[in-house]
Amino acid sequence: MANADKYTVTSALPYANGPLHIGHIAGAYLPADIFVRYLRLRGKDVVYICGSDEHGAAITIQARKEGVSPQEIVDKYHELNKATFERFGMSFDIYHRTSSELHHHTAADFFKTLYDKGAFDVQESEQFFDEEYQQFLADRYITGTCPKCGHDKAYGDQCEKCGSSLNPTDLINPLSTLSGKTPVLKTTRHWYLPMQKEEGWLKEWIEQGTLEGKPHHDPKAWKKQVIGQCKSWIDGGLQSRAMTRDLDWGVKVPLPDAVGKVLYVWLDAPIGYISATKQWALDHKTDWESRWQDPNTQLVHFIGKDNIVFHCIIFPILLKLHGGYNLPVNVPANEFLNLEGDKISTSRNHAVWLHEYLDDFPGKEDVLRYVLCSISPELKDSEFTWDDFQARNNNELVAIFGNFVNRALVLTDKYYEGKVPTLGQPTEADKEVIKQCEAIPEKVGQGIEAYRFREALADAIQLARIGNKYLADNEPWKVIKTDPERVKTVMHIALQIGAALAVVMKPFLPFTAEKLRGMLQLEGGEWDVAGTLNLLPEGHQLGKASLLFEKIEVDTIQAQKDKLNRNKPKKPNVMEAKPEIVFDDFTKVDIRTGTILEAEKVPDTDKLLKLSIDTGLDKRTVVSGIAQFYQPENIIGQKVLILVNLAPRKLRGIPSQGMILMAEDADGKLCFVKPEDEMMNGSTVR
Repeated sequence: MANADKYTVTSALPYANGPLHIGHIAGAYLPADIFVRYLRLRGKDVVYICGSDEHGAAITIQARKEGVSPQEIVDKYHELNKATFERFGMSFDIYHRTSSELHHHTAADFFKTLYDKGAFDVQESEQFFDEEYQQFLADRYITGTCPKCGHDKAYGDQCEKCGSSLNPTDLINPLSTLSGKTPVLKTTRHWYLPMQKEEGWLKEWIEQGTLEGKPHHDPKAWKKQVIGQCKSWIDGGLQSRAMTRDLDWGVKVPLPDAVGKVLYVWLDAPIGYISATKQWALDHKTDWESRWQDPNTQLVHFIGKDNIVFHCIIFPILLKLHGGYNLPVNVPANEFLNLEGDKISTSRNHAVWLHEYLDDFPGKEDVLRYVLCSISPELKDSEFTWDDFQARNNNELVAIFGNFVNRALVLTDKYYEGKVPTLGQPTEADKEVIKQCEAIPEKVGQGIEAYRFREALADAIQLARIGNKYLADNEPWKVIKTDPERVKTVMHIALQIGAALAVVMKPFLPFTAEKLRGMLQLEGGEWDVAGTLNLLPEGHQLGKASLLFEKIEVDTIQAQKDKLNRNKPKKPNVMEAKPEIVFDDFTKVDIRTGTILEAEKVPDTDKLLKLSIDTGLDKRTVVSGIAQFYQPENIIGQKVLILVNLAPRKLRGIPSQGMILMAEDADGKLCFVKPEDEMMNGSTVR
């Protein structure tokens, strides 16, 4: 890592269907920005690539929600997110977009090259089709009940409640999000990537770090969860995956017999890294090929854990099959960031939106950078809370970092008119402090190079801790009266620590580092020099001191908590328990498992459905008041629990021979109490 001189670094392209929240930032953007800024301080040749992912079903769904065109959606959120990133201090070399003409040409040419090389299989398959809208449905246009956890709003590709990866045909009671009706299966044709053919070299590349028999990267430097997820996919047997979709929004498939089809977004989007690099090269009148095709260039992808498969399996396969492209030397994927004891949810508006934070906390970009890096979900999920945010600002940034720098500059201004005093004869204690401080930049660099950003930041802030303690131990404000020469040495060392902080903190806190450099009038100052603790010459004129950080008050934090609570749906009150019964009462109840065979609405009613149920004992009719919650055609085949020894009674003239068990909340919403699918009809409930 440290020996490489040229890098291409990417952060996952965010969907242009909504604003950015702190979970996005902690996952794929802040770690990459720290890494890139560090490499530049080390004099490395780095290009940092990002941009908006503007295709796929997520965009068209958002367009439908807002009642506008997909182009209007991507224009709106591309501009918002680009501006937000700039305000937050992200140091992209380019922030491109996949709706650009250059990207469309690049992605189409990439696909055509793969097609010409015979990389794809053409397959016909049955996919869901909305008859009312006359449209094949992408995965996100289908919702239904998850077969694994029972969540009734799972998508066709994933259940967001349990995290299971799904196919649309796995869903129970699938519905089209367009018409709200049950879709039909219809035959369509697509171009598939037979990933199973690539398992051999892919397994070796991921697990051993070798490619075509040659060392490529150090697999020990990859995160265990990344390797583990990849191995799980490969060991389970890779399958063919469609690389095209039936949509009218995206990069058109460049084949004459592919009318109405676009590239699958997970082929399209990663190529966005390449097209963005091409645009950067055009803008800077240089070549793009050396950033992707020179084997001496290190390619690093920063992503969240939900993108591991695409960046470690699918995209590398595509790059290798195409030929001539580098594969990543690392894919440091982060886990998820939670918020105040709950998952971040865009649909529930349970999020801290970055553009709103920047509006609410002007000038405090680095406070959020510091906190998010301090709690970075590098190896496991972590949590952001507003109380912790306040505590880290007040107790660490203000009380340690800011306090040290302010004392050092104010005292220097008071005693020496703002000029760096001479270094006298250091004591043994001084030498020990200098030794500790000089070792920190290298230690911080090692942490960053190993993608351990939390650890690296903790080491960096240690400079301020040491400096603060050094001033407190030596008390120059007292010693000045008895030994002014000693104070010169103390203040000289303290100022050198401050200068080292201005360099070492630049990857983490760029706004603060720049402000501190201005206060110190520090010129130059590369990373390697910071370890010498000799950045400010004797007699150097400093600038005026000002506060680096300010305390954040309780009422400010409470306002943010209140904003979150306003967005949080109120939990309904639980209904009161019914009167107590004895065991003998319960033994009289005979509850069995059954299956709904037929269902129809009872005429002239809004609430009643007439059900035919196989109870295992017989087939019987039950009239149930669930019509407000379930369509008859969607519950045929549904497993239920039925009370079979309830005396029959007539409802709207129909004899009802039992009662199905439903769960009801305080608002009156009903849902099925479901036995496992493998339970035989007639099994008893005890």
